[in-house]
Amino acid sequence: MKTGLFLLLIVLQAQVLANESKQVVKNLLDFVPKGYIVFEKTEGDLNKDGQSDMVIIIKGTDKRNVITDEYRGELDRNRRGLIIAFKKGDHYELALENPSCFSSENEDGGVYFAPELWVSIDKGILQIHYGHGRYGYWSYKFRYQNASFDLIGYDSSDNRGPLVERITSINFSTKKILIKKNINQDAQEDGDEIFKETWKRFSLPEPFTLKTVTDFDSFYYDKLYKIIDE
Repeated sequence: MKTGLFLLLIVLQAQVLANESKQVVKNLLDFVPKGYIVFEKTEGDLNKDGQSDMVIIIKGTDKRNVITDEYRGELDRNRRGLIIAFKKGDHYELALENPSCFSSENEDGGVYFAPELWVSIDKGILQIHYGHGRYGYWSYKFRYQNASFDLIGYDSSDNRGPLVERITSINFSTKKILIKKNINQDAQEDGDEIFKETWKRFSLPEPFTLKTVTDFDSFYYDKLYKIIDE
């Protein structure tokens, strides 16, 4: 009985040590899960310790997700995701792993191109930005606080060519929403818009965190749309 218990403790200790070793590495590539490759990298200080942290966009390599399109040829539709690592002297600590929260860069945009993804760090804020050409853009801002990356801001611009039809800005810290709608139906070009501003307040039981966003393509309609139009 004692021997069995002793062996169990050894196994559990080995598992703990193995998990800890995966959380701290010197080579960032050790954080990339099996079946993924590095797609892009960006760096900047995310936890305000003066060291340059790393954000890695990873991409799946499952050959079953490589398709042949009638017009565009071979397309890799493997999803993309995020690895965030904090710099700690001569090594890195894993801060977040969300391996498939982004669609591929080869999605079907219909009569227009699909939205383009940019990930950047500005003044300690992680920004996830989607540009959609003449149709506008939308972006999310996450800040590291309370040991997680909390959503603190959302901004979008709904455009019709050069004209801006609606601007939406959500501040999750103050729980306020600003909506600006163009009310000039005769506007023909940029600068002709006349905006009507509407402010709204909202409540949120708990913050949205980057770790819990499983799919940014549906996140707006699943979560934010209810807040904006309630």
